Amino acid sequence: MLLIYLIPEVVLAYLIGSIPSAVWVGRIFYGIDVRDHGSGNAGATNVIRVLGYKAGIPVLLFDVFKGWLAVQIASWIGVPGFSPDQVEYVRIMLAFAAVLGHVFPAFAGFKGGKGVGTIAGAGIALYPLAVLIVLGVFIIVLTVSRYVSLSSIISALLFPVVVILVLGERHPGLMVLALVIAIFIPLTHRKNISRLIRGDEKKFDFSRKKDSGAKL
Repeated sequence: MLLIYLIPEVVLAYLIGSIPSAVWVGRIFYGIDVRDHGSGNAGATNVIRVLGYKAGIPVLLFDVFKGWLAVQIASWIGVPGFSPDQVEYVRIMLAFAAVLGHVFPAFAGFKGGKGVGTIAGAGIALYPLAVLIVLGVFIIVLTVSRYVSLSSIISALLFPVVVILVLGERHPGLMVLALVIAIFIPLTHRKNISRLIRGDEKKFDFSRKKDSGAKL
């Protein structure tokens, strides 16, 4: 019977994750669907590539925020009758729901982004120190390689190492989630991995303002 309490929270977390900030910013402020430009991905990196930092940074911040917000539902709404250990599993479930919403958004034809920003937001709520460490690695790899995809993949693969071996996390659910993240992000970057192997993956242009091919 306790599971009945979870249904509205999981649905709410999914709907929060489904808010397609990349798509809505492109359509409302620039009159385009970013999924028709650049990499075709509804994520902050592609928004920066197509529309520039002025559009991309708010999208990134919101994607991170919605991952963090979804996890907080368990604390704010509450899960009556659950032990602290069980509440942690609920928080993990809400994180999954938010990421699922971002990748398959109900408000954008179930065609969303790769979930990196939303995963980062959920991670801030669940593993704040681990995310900070991995973020440092992400920035270093991105600065050296200028490949966002490679930076995301390396950071994801390193994440369970930091969580389990460096920080000594022993909660089974959090350990499993860290491993799932290390599998999930490379899977969503399969095409990027192929392009990296072929040598035709686009490098990130730190000075980019907007893609001249986008009709604004």
